[in-house]
Amino acid sequence: MGLFDKIKSAFTGAETKDQSTEEVKDIKAVEDSSAVKDVEEVVESPVAKDTTLEPEDTKRETEQYEKGLKKSRVSFTRRLNELLANFRYEDEEFFEELEDLLIESDVGFEATMHIADTLRYESKVQNVRSMKDAERVIVQTMVDMYGESNPDHHEFNENPDGLTVVLFVGVNGVGKTTTIAKMAHQYIDKGKKVVMAAGDTFRAGAIEQLHVWGDRVGAEVVSTKQGGDPAAVVFDGIKTARESGADILLIDTAGRLQNKKNLMNELEKMKRVISREIPEAPHETLLVLDATTGQNALNQAKIFQETTQVSGIVLTKMDGTAKGGIVLAIGKELGIPVKFVGLGETMNDLHSFDTEKFAYGLFKELIEQTA
Repeated sequence: MGLFDKIKSAFTGAETKDQSTEEVKDIKAVEDSSAVKDVEEVVESPVAKDTTLEPEDTKRETEQYEKGLKKSRVSFTRRLNELLANFRYEDEEFFEELEDLLIESDVGFEATMHIADTLRYESKVQNVRSMKDAERVIVQTMVDMYGESNPDHHEFNENPDGLTVVLFVGVNGVGKTTTIAKMAHQYIDKGKKVVMAAGDTFRAGAIEQLHVWGDRVGAEVVSTKQGGDPAAVVFDGIKTARESGADILLIDTAGRLQNKKNLMNELEKMKRVISREIPEAPHETLLVLDATTGQNALNQAKIFQETTQVSGIVLTKMDGTAKGGIVLAIGKELGIPVKFVGLGETMNDLHSFDTEKFAYGLFKELIEQTA
């Protein structure tokens, strides 16, 4: 039985015990720090990545999900238990309070209404009469939704026949450049050759930041002066990657120009250059979002989805938020797959998104108590 099957079966007709009431502090939103500070704060780890996880590797990665999602797990469990202590299956006020809790956990409006309506229905057909029944239905519904929110196309689209081009987009301060460096480090650990293109020519220090990272991880960086043409950087990056026999080209982009129209025009221009040189590229356009900003991250995703073709999302700083519901909100309201999550500050804390491990990380104690 797979992990996700075990998770689902754990909540089918099962009763659970009370959870920890550990207090969780409020988490700050996006932290604006300098390029050098960003580089110094990420600690290198000697653990190498492998595309095929052996049983021991799978166990280790599951533990990393558990550790990275601890704040979300503890916070949600505590608040859910406090609410369910006053569960009243015939009282609409209870359901409104549940909706408030889910919204505050960044689950999103559509997902929140689905969960609350499911519990209302189960109450009406008399499948829910106790606090434990309500807890089982809520968590089982959320687990099911996590499974549905990231369908098969969450896999990273890597070009098997040549250069893989990845375009990174997102507003300033979300960890975009650091994410690029982490991905470069992990590919280099696999024996791949990586080139990075400093396409963010607008933000002061962005080019220098990527060069520092390039020296740190051992990747060549293609750049121009601040204020230069990002599309020209992309062209030079593709040329350099081809001539050097690189396996992957990671392209940084600006997160803020004078206005949204200018930003999106620049992104479209860069994508036209990429497609002209490599018709099937970019193979991925990854939107980087800071999970600690909650609803604001969802709003950013909506804007980028309207103006550029985003193929996947990278959620950074998941270890720093007490609100893990953002994955549900993105999946339910936007249908964009989450492809990577950042679960810590080390170079190996960028993980391919795994629905089973993510759900397990959020509901670990509940699952173990019902196993």
